[in-house]
Parts: sequence; structure tokens; C-alpha cells
Amino acid sequence: MATLVTVLMRSGTARQAAWRGWLFTLAWLSVTFAWLFISMHTYGGLSAVLAVLAVLALAGALAIYYAAACWIFWMLAQKNRVSSAIVFASLWLLAELARGQWLTGFGWGAVGYSQVDGPLQPLVGWIGMYGVSGLAAAIAALLAVVWSAPAVKVKMLAGVLMLGWLMLPLTLPAAKGADWGELSVTLLQGNIAQEEKFEPATGVLKALRWYGEQLQANRSALIITPETALAVLPEQLPDGYWQALQTRFGQGNQAALVGLPLGSYEQGYTNSVVGFKPGQASPWRYDKHHLVPFGEFIPPMFRWFTDLMHIPLGDFSRGALPQPTFDWQGQRIAATVCYENLYSNELATQFSDAAKSPTILVNVSNLGWFGEHLAMDQHLQIARMRALEFDRPFLLATNTGQTAIVNHLGQVTHTALAHTAVALQGVVQGRTGLTPYARWIGQFGLLPLWGVALAVVLVSVLTRRRHLP
Repeated sequence: MATLVTVLMRSGTARQAAWRGWLFTLAWLSVTFAWLFISMHTYGGLSAVLAVLAVLALAGALAIYYAAACWIFWMLAQKNRVSSAIVFASLWLLAELARGQWLTGFGWGAVGYSQVDGPLQPLVGWIGMYGVSGLAAAIAALLAVVWSAPAVKVKMLAGVLMLGWLMLPLTLPAAKGADWGELSVTLLQGNIAQEEKFEPATGVLKALRWYGEQLQANRSALIITPETALAVLPEQLPDGYWQALQTRFGQGNQAALVGLPLGSYEQGYTNSVVGFKPGQASPWRYDKHHLVPFGEFIPPMFRWFTDLMHIPLGDFSRGALPQPTFDWQGQRIAATVCYENLYSNELATQFSDAAKSPTILVNVSNLGWFGEHLAMDQHLQIARMRALEFDRPFLLATNTGQTAIVNHLGQVTHTALAHTAVALQGVVQGRTGLTPYARWIGQFGLLPLWGVALAVVLVSVLTRRRHLP
């Protein structure tokens, strides 16, 4: 990113700066979520050429945010000035926020995720991933100023600021809560081949048999299956299957969270998680809120595109926000489905009331759509960031990997080998209390970050006008 800032400062025109910023972002984002090609081509049946073009089109559209930021930066930047670094960081933060929120948002691969194991990690519990993204951009821009500034004073000032920002995490108290009991868990990874998962005669039967056996056999306090582990509606299950689950977990000291679709043609379908536990009149239910464009809902005027593919379960109804936690053995468990763990501002709605805030976070996914490793690793990294932001353990139950247990420090304590059928067992430590980030984002969402970044840009605009002849 420091190289990008240097290139922008050397651009001859604002248009040239915008073009260079767009190309930089196009390359970065295309590589970041290149795995979308696999879901569209291998499993969706879209031709390879169209799938490549679709990935490039998505990356190119999202890159417009950054192109606009680079254009404005060139207009406002003063050569070799430390203030230019602050302006760049604010504009970059605005681009990241826009990409992550507007038009349903797709903030996958944001710069802040690089700090899960980075020097800015201690700040995550204070300012969150997006705040860290802005700070990382500021440090990168300062590096560019130091590199290109001819004045010794400017270099010294930039160096002092950079050192101060890097030392800031060491001066702040830890943004942590308190332990809230332990819970034994089993995370089921069925490894049902994606090309068979929705085939009634093969993948569906295999999943019903394997998950049914595992739900009966395991003895942890909580057993969790992946997203749509049972890829049929309850009324389509074999005779007695649903009743057997209710009986199995209707007594004793065990509970289960099971992923499956719910609904009807008249009412609409939902991508859901059902919770079974003793003493409840009816199963607990979570319906996915943040749906995947083209995969789970069809944006206006894009029916023609989805018709080119053959992806099942392609039009769901949206769940509410927030939804009740699954309360079990003293723990309050908040569920998300698939890439919902990408949206900390939506997850934060569960933390608006400290007394009812989740003690454990759970995500159920089917990453088999996306091939071998890259999407799996990124998904796990996202979960680690959410664990750091909210000081909560995070459980990931997936169909093919990576199924994992992440503690409240963002550390992976247990993980299952990808592309194997396995029941991953472990003990998770629940947590209570609110981090500073959870406290302010639960009340205000991401508005404070928008406000600070916009204020910096506005001050820069007013200052520039004041100095114009």
C-alpha cells in the first residue's frame, strides 16, 4: 500500500491517479476472491470465460470505491506532507466501509484482516477491523511520505508519528471481559462432495445417514452440524427422522444445532439453523439474515445471470436482525450462517444489551462451493477477527473445512483436517463483558468511523480552498 501512495503522489493528473488505484484494487480483489470462479464454473455450470469475466466484473465494480478515493486523494494531497497520509487513510477507510456495507456489502479481504497476527492486533478490541484498516493505511502512507520527502523535518515527524502509532497498542489496557463457564462441544464435518450434496439419491442420503449417526453417538453438551447439513425440508426427511432428533435431545443434558432449509413455497424458504434441547416446547430457530447475492437471492434485473447457472436453493427469504440467542447450560450462543461472520456491524446488534450479549459465537458454513484451501483459510481468519473484536470464542462447523474452535484471543485451539469426515471435539470457554468496540458499535454501528473519516476529508477540502489563490 505504501507503494500505491507513492505512485499516486507521482501521478500527473487526478484521472491518472484514479486509474492506477483502480488497477491496483482490481488485481488485489481478483486474487482475493478468485475462488468465486469455482462456485460459478465448477458447480454452477457457467462457462469458464463468463466465470472469469464475472469475477473481474465484481472486482472491477468494487475497485471503483478505491479509484474514487485515489482521485480525491490526488486532489487534496500536498506533496510530501504528513497531513496527506492522514487524508489517504481516511479516504481508504471510507472506501473499505463503502465496499463492506453498500449494495449488501462484500468486505472480504479488507486490509484490517492482515492484523489478526500483526502489531496492531491489540487495537482490534478497541476500534475493530475497519478501524485497524484505517490505521494500517495511515502507517503505509507515512512510509511513503518518509521515502519521498526531501525535508529532514518531515521525515522526522513522520517517523515519530509512525512509531507512536505502532506503540499505541502497548499503552492501552487489554480490551477483555471475563470467563463465563465451559462447554464441551462437537463440531461435525461431513465432507459431502459438493457435486452430490443436493442430489437426493447420493449426497442427501449420505448426509442423512452420517449426520444422523453422529448426532446420536456423540456425547458433548452441544453438537453442531454445518450449514444445510440436512439439505431437505423437515417434511421431506425420512419417516421418523425429525421425531428421532426431538426425542434424542428432548431429555438429558445434551443439545444440538442443525443446519437445514425451512419454510414453504407460500411462505418462502429460509437458510436456517434449528436448535434442539431438553425442556423446550418447539425447536429454537435462526434464519440467515445476510443473504448471498445470486446464490441465495437474485438482485433486480439479474435473473438472466442466475438462469445461466444451476445452483440449487437460489432464492431465500431474509431473517430478522437481531434474533434470540440459543441459551444452553448457562451460555448464550449467537449463530451466523456462511459469510455472515464477515459483517461485524450486524453481529454487533447482539451486543447492544450487555446482560443479554452472547457468550459464544457459532458459524455454520458450506465452503465446499469454493474449492480447496484459500476460501477456507480466509473464512477462518475472519472468524478470528470477530473473536478479537468481541472477546468471544468462535466455533466454525463446516462441510469440508476449515472446521475449528477459536478462543477469545483469536487463537485456533482445535481444527479438523480439511476434506475428511470427522467429529471435532473440544471444550470452549464462554466469555462475558463488552470490549470497547462491542460497546460503541452495538450502540452506533459503524457511524463513528464514517464520521471521523468524513470529518478529516472535509477539513482537508476546506483547508485546500483556503489556500487556493
